[in-house]
Amino acid sequence: MISRVKKMFGATDMTEGQPWKRILIFTIPMLLGNIAQQMYSTVDSIVVGRYVGDNALAAVGSATPILNLLLVLFVGISIGASIMVAQYFGAKQREELSITIGNCITLTAAAVLIIMVAALLIVRPLLEMLNTPVSIIDWCTSYLLILCVGSVGSAYYNILCGVLRGLGDAFSALFYLLVATVLNIVLDILFVAYFHMGVNGVAWATIISQFISALFCFFKLKRMTDHFDLEIKYLKLVKDYAGKIINLGVPSGLTQGILSVAMIMVQSLTNSFGEMLIAANVIIMRVDGFAMLPNFSFGTAMTTYAGQNIGAKKMDRVIKGAKQGTALAVFTSSILTCLILLFGKQLMGIFTETKELVELSRHMMGIIAVGYIAVAVTQSLSGVMRGAGDTLTPMWISIFTTVVVRVPIAYSIAYLTRSELHPRGREEAVFISLLISWLLGAIITVLVYLRGNWKKKAPSL
Repeated sequence: MISRVKKMFGATDMTEGQPWKRILIFTIPMLLGNIAQQMYSTVDSIVVGRYVGDNALAAVGSATPILNLLLVLFVGISIGASIMVAQYFGAKQREELSITIGNCITLTAAAVLIIMVAALLIVRPLLEMLNTPVSIIDWCTSYLLILCVGSVGSAYYNILCGVLRGLGDAFSALFYLLVATVLNIVLDILFVAYFHMGVNGVAWATIISQFISALFCFFKLKRMTDHFDLEIKYLKLVKDYAGKIINLGVPSGLTQGILSVAMIMVQSLTNSFGEMLIAANVIIMRVDGFAMLPNFSFGTAMTTYAGQNIGAKKMDRVIKGAKQGTALAVFTSSILTCLILLFGKQLMGIFTETKELVELSRHMMGIIAVGYIAVAVTQSLSGVMRGAGDTLTPMWISIFTTVVVRVPIAYSIAYLTRSELHPRGREEAVFISLLISWLLGAIITVLVYLRGNWKKKAPSL
């Protein structure tokens, strides 16, 4: 029994055994961990919606696109770290693995300093530029500043989780995150319901909880001496390794940044429809966050799986795993889509008691629900390409479908549907454009994957 537990909370070699089993076993704890992490923002929304009001709920949601934009550096480092760690672990190269992990820790420290300074300079001007309603702009500003200035916990949790996943260890990250999530829920209720700290209270609860989860991850890595060494000498930046982490991560980070800018542009359109649609959009995005988790989890699992097998020079196994992993992702998303369509009203009612807001949210969620199946395909195959070292192709696909396709379509539908009843156009424009971008993204990703150019990016370790 003890040996089984140790095996669960250790590095996993994905270069042997049935591909779909390895992928599924790796995905399940990571999915549970992602659900726990999603609980941070969801509990924030539920607590402020219930204890403060719908405007506070709108404030938390309006801050999300800007927060995502400010945190793009962490996304890039995390993706680059995960790919390199998986490849070096698969190739059994201890020294290279140790240098990579040490450089990730140092790069993250630099990124945290940049985020802190940037947040102080641009948060308020960005919110004003987006026509954020006067009734919620102060709440948005303080919420964002607290999260960004306290971003060290979030940064290191995400980076160190990327390292653990590259090693095939998804269980440790899950366990530590569950502890932090419970703490976050307790602090949310304590700060908001009892200390009446409002939106600021949920921000403080989040950064405290994330800092604790980051500490757990660090001490776990410190103990994994069977596979690498975590010593001070490895924290010194090595040009080749730091450069490779950045080169692999920049496309994903840049993608996140561009997507965040696109979200900000769409958020501006959303804001023009008023507080009711802003609040509805917050509720939808919280449910969306959970609906997307299986897709993101399978995508990350496929990156680790492909990275390890490419490091072990087993390309045939990569192809086999890509088919099986994508099938698992599509099956899972199909079930979730059905549940969303059947129980949409009940899901929306968790966040607010306002009937009009519940009905509006349910209607908009119904528009995008089937798109999750398409995203399952996109994330899985993109994960394989990233695992091979081809992070540029998924980047260009995301940029094209989100910036070139979604943003113009959203504004065009809004413009073409203007009337006396809807002077700013139909509110559905925001969500119809999102569905179209998801469907097109899946089609393009399948065609690019089948073409096979991503295989040429696989390194010769």
